[in-house]
Amino acid sequence: MSGVTLNDVIKRYGETQVIHGVDLTIEDGEFCVFVGPSGCGKSTLLRMVAGLEETTSGQINIGTRDVTRADPSERGVAMVFQTYALYPHMTVGENMGFGLKMTGHPKAEIATKVAEASRILKLDEYLKRKPAALSGGQRQRVAIGRAIVRGPEVFLFDEPLSNLDAELRVEMRVEIARLHKEIGATMIYVTHDQVEAMTLADKIVVLRAGYIEQVGAPLELYRDPDNRFVAGFIGSPAMNFLDATAKGGSVEVPSLKSSVEVPVQVPADGTKVTLGLRPEHLEIDPSGDVFRVELTEALGGVSFAYLASDTGERLIVEERGDERSVEGSRVGLRFDPARAMLFDAQSEARIR
Repeated sequence: MSGVTLNDVIKRYGETQVIHGVDLTIEDGEFCVFVGPSGCGKSTLLRMVAGLEETTSGQINIGTRDVTRADPSERGVAMVFQTYALYPHMTVGENMGFGLKMTGHPKAEIATKVAEASRILKLDEYLKRKPAALSGGQRQRVAIGRAIVRGPEVFLFDEPLSNLDAELRVEMRVEIARLHKEIGATMIYVTHDQVEAMTLADKIVVLRAGYIEQVGAPLELYRDPDNRFVAGFIGSPAMNFLDATAKGGSVEVPSLKSSVEVPVQVPADGTKVTLGLRPEHLEIDPSGDVFRVELTEALGGVSFAYLASDTGERLIVEERGDERSVEGSRVGLRFDPARAMLFDAQSEARIR
């Protein structure tokens, strides 16, 4: 197996630049997830690694090899797409071994590799079936098995679970995580779903508009985001953001009708800032009268209360236990100021 290195990688379509000087190192055996909103460049970057998109400038290395101008077949990668792209007239076993058959590998070798991939993915009982007789999750496992059989240096996944229903998505997340632990291969995975990113990744790369916003382990990005974008994108439900103004070493927050002493050096008086508070760090004060409870979502062990302030700002509060908020009631908020994060209102950079 091999790692992947991108050095000042740029992609242009005519005069339009969509990837802006990306520098990134993915270690051998690492599970790296590219995440970001639609149109941020994550799939384009993955396809550049695969060789399906030409790199305008910069360098892509797989292991010690410069593959920037290499054909996809010469890069030692295997890609799993959103669509399964299985041959309907072939059995599962034939689909998985087709790539090796086309490159002239001996039948015995193909059979051995298909059997091993089938064992890993628990597909033994389906090897004689056609794709039409399989569920969506089983078809996706066959597509992954086809990649395993090729024995690539790097596995590339382009939103492979987006066509599955919610239950199957959870099952396949577990399958892919287990697969990575078993074979220890370098994997690059693209998704817009930050829950997938948090549960699968060793390393997350957060992209926005073709730029890398931050790279780090899932909990590192969650606990220590560099800017408002990362703070709002990583975490579900998203972080709450409230307008505030620096004053006297603390921040005045109109929607809270109070000042908050945050655990950082506050900028000069009058500076516009943004206060960030995660839903799980907030607690409803039933005796308060600052917010109105617009809606509650009861999800069993946890509920989410949607609050609106008199100034028009909205927050989400996570609630646990038997006592839950009542829609239409007036409430206050309690929280530990040490949990709050502060961002510059103009640059959106984190104030540390």
